[in-house]
Amino acid sequence: MRTDQSNLSSFPFNETGHLEGRMVGNGTLSLVFSVTLSVMLALVVFSLGCTVEVRKLWSHIRRPWGIGVGLLCQFGLMPLTAYILAISFSVTSVQAVAILIMGCCPGGAISNIITYWIDGDMDLSLSMTTCSTIFAMGMMPFCLFIYSQSWELANNISIPYYTIGITLLSLVVPVGVGVFINYKWPKKAKLFAKVGSIIGILLIIVIGTASSILYEGSWNTDLSILAIGIIYPLIGYISGFGIAVLVRQPWKRCRTIALETGAQNVHMCYTVLQLSFTPQQLVQMFTFPLIYGSFQLLNGLLLVAVYQLYKRRFMLVCDEKILDSSKMCQNTIHGETNVNFENEESSIHSGMDNKPKASQSAQDHGP
Repeated sequence: MRTDQSNLSSFPFNETGHLEGRMVGNGTLSLVFSVTLSVMLALVVFSLGCTVEVRKLWSHIRRPWGIGVGLLCQFGLMPLTAYILAISFSVTSVQAVAILIMGCCPGGAISNIITYWIDGDMDLSLSMTTCSTIFAMGMMPFCLFIYSQSWELANNISIPYYTIGITLLSLVVPVGVGVFINYKWPKKAKLFAKVGSIIGILLIIVIGTASSILYEGSWNTDLSILAIGIIYPLIGYISGFGIAVLVRQPWKRCRTIALETGAQNVHMCYTVLQLSFTPQQLVQMFTFPLIYGSFQLLNGLLLVAVYQLYKRRFMLVCDEKILDSSKMCQNTIHGETNVNFENEESSIHSGMDNKPKASQSAQDHGP
């Protein structure tokens, strides 16, 4: 069902006309949830920083091949994909602009959490998220200018440089502290990383569940918007992985680049929309980031589940092989050896037996 202006009552707005999330309860609870979520996310980013090694991080910065591929996917592939999807599904101009803004946003912290659980390159992941946030100050307006010519509505878009700066600061500072902890106290850093990664997965589940409750009215939308929100993150994950494979990046980097490509900063998209458009326009625009973010989280959790199952199965096979090898050694000790081994052993013993005899013979025939 199409969401139009008649649905305004289901979207509460504040005094400035900006769209606010709806929670079962009052606005204070929503504010407390947002603040708590921000603090927890900062702690998770700090714990992920504890996995970063200065030497490896410097190698990515000095030879930024992985970062370059990731930025190419982030600001080359994703905006182009957003434009093609908006044209292909023939959505309204208001909805198309929302899709395009989502595609031009940098990577978010969610990708870092998922990267940890699929054994990706954390040094590359955090450096890519940082670099994409920095580059977003220039690349977001550039990409929007290129692809938004089809819609006059896009001329009103405001780039939230202040929000981008805050996002960058909230990323760099916790990561920097985590890197320092890992450098000075590696054992403690491993503990922080383990605890933080578990909190991170729980945080993803909480974000996904809370989004469905906070903005439940947003799910009443066109099927085309729902379809784009479902397939767009998948296209990002698959395409990012494919491009990384084509340029012959290591498998660990391929997984990382895939996640950094498909996981966009949804919060930044919300900010751009609220700064740029009227409440009546936001009714139709606010739906897409919600759907995209929800399925971005769902796809990430599925990737983690599949990888962890594969990893457990692979480790089980390795343990079985090791167990078989140990059994073979035990059988050898107890005399259950194969024929070739017995022949080799007997030949060695016979050679050793002949040496004393030859020596004795030499002594008998000596002077």
